[in-house]
Amino acid sequence: MRGTSALRRTSVAPLPPIMLGPYAPRSLLSIPRSNVYPHISRRQMASSSSRSAHHRPPRPANWKAVAPEPLPGTTTFAAQSTLPRLPVPELQNTLARLKDSLKPIAWTEEEYASVVKKIDDFGKSKAPELQERLLKRASEKKHWLEEWWDDGGYLGYRDSVVINVSYYYGFDQSPSHLSNAPAARAAGITRAAMVFRQKLKKGLLKPEGTKEGPICMDTYRWMFDCCRVPGEGLDWSVSYAKEGDIGDSGHIIVIRKNRIYKVDVTENGRILSTQEIEKQIRHIYDNTLEEYPGVGVLSASNRDVWAKDYAELESSPNNAKILEAINSSAFVVALDSSRPKDPIHHSRALWHGDVIGGIPVGLRNRWVDKPLQFIVFDNGYAGIMGEHSVMDGTPTARMCDEVLDMLYDPAFDHGSPSKSTEKAPIVLDWEITPATAEAINAADRAAAELCNSQELGFHLTSYGKAAIKKFGVSPDSWAQMIIQLAYKRLNGSKQRTGGTYEAASTRKFFKGRTEAIRVVTSEADAWVRSMDDETATPETRKKLFDEATKKHVSLAKAGGQGQGVDRHLFGLRKLLKEGEALPELYDDPVFKRSSNWVLSTSAIFSKHFPVYGWGEVVPDGFGVAYMTGYDDRLQYTVTSRTEMPNAQFVQEIAKAADDLYKLHSAVSQTKAKL
Repeated sequence: MRGTSALRRTSVAPLPPIMLGPYAPRSLLSIPRSNVYPHISRRQMASSSSRSAHHRPPRPANWKAVAPEPLPGTTTFAAQSTLPRLPVPELQNTLARLKDSLKPIAWTEEEYASVVKKIDDFGKSKAPELQERLLKRASEKKHWLEEWWDDGGYLGYRDSVVINVSYYYGFDQSPSHLSNAPAARAAGITRAAMVFRQKLKKGLLKPEGTKEGPICMDTYRWMFDCCRVPGEGLDWSVSYAKEGDIGDSGHIIVIRKNRIYKVDVTENGRILSTQEIEKQIRHIYDNTLEEYPGVGVLSASNRDVWAKDYAELESSPNNAKILEAINSSAFVVALDSSRPKDPIHHSRALWHGDVIGGIPVGLRNRWVDKPLQFIVFDNGYAGIMGEHSVMDGTPTARMCDEVLDMLYDPAFDHGSPSKSTEKAPIVLDWEITPATAEAINAADRAAAELCNSQELGFHLTSYGKAAIKKFGVSPDSWAQMIIQLAYKRLNGSKQRTGGTYEAASTRKFFKGRTEAIRVVTSEADAWVRSMDDETATPETRKKLFDEATKKHVSLAKAGGQGQGVDRHLFGLRKLLKEGEALPELYDDPVFKRSSNWVLSTSAIFSKHFPVYGWGEVVPDGFGVAYMTGYDDRLQYTVTSRTEMPNAQFVQEIAKAADDLYKLHSAVSQTKAKL
């Protein structure tokens, strides 16, 4: 499953805007992503060692069972018990796909022949034994990959979740019938999100699905009332959701100028009205006029550093209660003092917040471990920052889309204020020890360095889905081929140093998440070469383009069926026993290069999201977030480290988009004349 073009909505399944990944996790087969920002990790590690002797407890073995299981028999979760399990692909099929994917990655015929021999040797020697072990595991577990993926992809990752893991969606402006003042904006979002939460807890949300049938709703358990928490070596998530809860109780956390407020948004079995919530938020604005200690920035640190700083915080009974209030909140609303006015500033203000005078003022005012953190700026701009570890972005995108749909609807029920009681926000002020003060200073420096290491570009094309469909092309494949052409032109004659990741959703399976689509193919390369070959005719280029997009569609379909390469090979490697040698294949340079995701790509669509994105996943790579759902434009957001040619890549994307349109127009005009 790729972009919106690959999916059809059914009457029982309003598929949300597609957000698949939202990005490529660091390769689980080769390059350790802990090397992406080693200077930050090492410095923070060193500075933390002298700060605190406190340690976090080990991770509970059954941590994931804490979130209540979905309600059986309800509308939302009716299909859960009928979903098939994630399959284990046939070994020889995976090895054949791997060979095909490595052809355009190899630099020479000799390199390719060498890796093919290693694949064949692996297939005849250790792989069959590992395959039997994997089949046995799959027969004994509901999902053979889930535990490994949680830890290998996310919870074992030690660098900051900011840039490296978290994603953002920017919201459009308030509708004309509502105020765009920040207190009103925050209150409306809060009320609508609480209504969505209540529908989810009652099982009243329409289930998602495609033309093939229903898809898994399991990760919705990790949307509200929960939080990621740091551990030494491995993180986990805690859930305070209660079995049987129907969404008529709960609080949120509001942060303003780094100060934490607990805001009750329910009373006597009802969700407070927008007016009542707005009154509490206005109180926070009116009574928070100075900066408070920026404890929130600690959550943006290296995860092992954060684990030590978290342990120091929770050693105070007062602070332990604040941590519990944050972790158990339905979600966080950060009232940010920034005033973004353009797509790039809007993006960066959500993605990592402003850095002013070397101080990461945005991240001080966040709690980045929350899966849902709405951000409202002083000029009424808004959006969300999402933590990605146990819930992909698709459920969050649907939630945001429905929340904003509610607010755009003049008939939305904003509730009626109660005459009996009046709620007031509760101040939660930290006790700051010398060790915590030192930790905040160190986290400030590391966070500012991290934010300043990033670049972000943005481009809208002059045409969109309507024109592409008239040409008879999948909009997602079209958008991906633009990226391939632009990247080749950017690098010229340089050898390819990595592959392109696009996420395929495997949610048709129980507890399914994603598989990698290996976008780099021999067919795509042949078309890319033709576009700058003066001897190639438009008809030749079009023929090669059709072959490239046909291959891309087939790979995407296979990925959605759980028939990819990367997750299977990861599972086989995980089943090596202590003392067993790593098969030569896993150390091969071509194999490792193929999963060095220099292009981490994915697509969503929401009419309410003028911006969205995430960070690159390797130092010499780009994150490319795109939208194909608008009739009149394609949208690209490109992230990278500052030393990468970000602006030039965006320019190449713009040129490639124009050239691809001109190619199809020229061929169409020739056919029309004939």
